[in-house]
This record gives sequence, C-alpha cells and structure tokens, in this order.
Amino acid sequence: MDRRSFIFRAAGATVLAGTSSAFGHLKLFGEKMLESPPTDAFDLVAIKGGEPDVMFAKGIEALGGMKMFVKRGQKVVVKPNIGWDVSPARGGDTNPKLIAEITKQCVSAGAKEVIVFDNTCDNWQRAYRNSGIGPAVTDAGGKIAPGNTEGYFHDVSVTGAKNLAKAKVHELILESDVFINVPILKSHDSAKLTMSMKNLMGTVWDRRAWHANDLHQCIADFAAYRKPDLNILDAYYVMKRNGPRGISEEDVVTMKSQLISTDMVAIDVAGAKLFGMDPSEIRYIQLAAEQKVGRANLDQLNIKRISL
Repeated sequence: MDRRSFIFRAAGATVLAGTSSAFGHLKLFGEKMLESPPTDAFDLVAIKGGEPDVMFAKGIEALGGMKMFVKRGQKVVVKPNIGWDVSPARGGDTNPKLIAEITKQCVSAGAKEVIVFDNTCDNWQRAYRNSGIGPAVTDAGGKIAPGNTEGYFHDVSVTGAKNLAKAKVHELILESDVFINVPILKSHDSAKLTMSMKNLMGTVWDRRAWHANDLHQCIADFAAYRKPDLNILDAYYVMKRNGPRGISEEDVVTMKSQLISTDMVAIDVAGAKLFGMDPSEIRYIQLAAEQKVGRANLDQLNIKRISL
C-alpha cells in the first residue's frame, strides 16, 4: 500500500470511528435526534452495524413493515444504482444483499411483480451481472429490466419546475404502483454526492442535458415530479473519493450504515452528514427544500435509531 492510500485508509477509519461513537450518543448527523414512543410514526430510520439485508429488515420493521408500502397485487419498481460494471466492494453500485432483501419483502407483502432497473452508464448486462444485483433479484423472486434504449422512455411535463420543463422518463416508473428508490451514498464529481434525489437521474433518458442546463436545479425540479414511495440509502460501502465510478477499493470506506425515509430531502440531509459533508454545500438539497420537496431540518423530524 503506498503512502497516499495509507493516509486515506487511516482517515476513513477515523471518520468511521467518529460516526460510530456519535451514533451511540444520538448525534449521528450533527443534529439532535428525537426519541419517541414506539407507537409514533418515524420520519427517518437510521441503522448501523449490520449487514445490508439485516439492517433493512430491522429498519423497515420500525416503519411498520413492508406491507405499509406494498399492497397485494401491486406492481413494484425498485431503482437501485447499477450504473457501473464493478464489484460490490468498489462502492459504485447499491449493495446486492440490500436489493435482494427489498425484493423478498415486496414479494412477501403480496406484490404482483417486483421489477428492478437502472439506466446504466456501463454496459447494462455486465453492470447488472458484476454488481451482483441481477442474480440477487432473480434469486429473490423479482425481475430485471433494461434501461438502455430510448424507446423505453416517454416524454412528460415537469409541472412547477424552475428549469426542467420536461423529461423522458422510463415507462416502468410511469406504470408503477409503488416506486422504491435505493441509491448508494458516494462522492460525485458534478453533484458532490449521489443520494436519493441524484439517483432519480437513472430513471430518465436525457440526463446529459441536465449537466448542460444547471444540474442541481434539474435534480431539484425532477425530485418533485414522481416522489418515491420509499427511499433507502445504502451506506455500507461508501466511496469517499473519485465518484461516481471510483478507481479501486482504496476509494471506499466501510461504514455499515443505512437510512430509510419517505422524504428525499430529509434522507439526503442525513446522508450528507453521515458522509461528513455539510448539506448546505450541496446545492440541489437547498433548492429542493426551497421548493418544498421535503424537510431539511432534522431537529423537526421524528428519528428512530437502531444499532446492531
């Protein structure tokens, strides 16, 4: 290991140790985390210390179980990040264990079908296979679908937008009864961080135009178009540099954390804090909060913490 990699690994271990300690003292995200009776509805669940599938099982239980979100006979669409042809330990794609557990729980809740897709950057078949997500979904009783052809996408108007008047959205999103958004927390060279709102770019075809037309405003505008019914932020392997694809496992620290919420702004604020970044540095979060997409003040939220 060269000196630069050693320094980065040491810094990552320090971040992880600090996060773990803070988690135990209700200060994981730099805000007071409110304690509530078990009967109260939680706005955000923060889980730490387990495998991705176990953390999700515990977290969704705190929200009343998957049947609170998926009803019998419904069509469920799950949108992870599967953009890159890399292994899970590289932190470029959502963890396959998490996607498998989400799929299983949707099937158990009575979903008519569970379909997983992404508009990938690398070859979609290789990305689905080598990320581990493709096999994980089919083994769990779900289906995978491609997002690599423009014919799958349809024009929609984005009402109330400040910048993004229209978009071409994948038909699976338009046809879904339940939409579950499952990003991975990682650095991003243009947006600073990939989290819930940024992950929605994988549901559209014309995302290159977003980069040329105020990326942060486009992310905020689209976040209000089709809000996911549930957001799960995977922070098991976290790419701290060289995102969104990364170069090697040296870019990644193991945080073994996860966030769950119906509110994209809240979960992205918490995710930024977990990453170690001030949410005010991420412009799309501020814009989305101003446009009432969600709530940015964690002090006002009912947060459930789970340490495994």
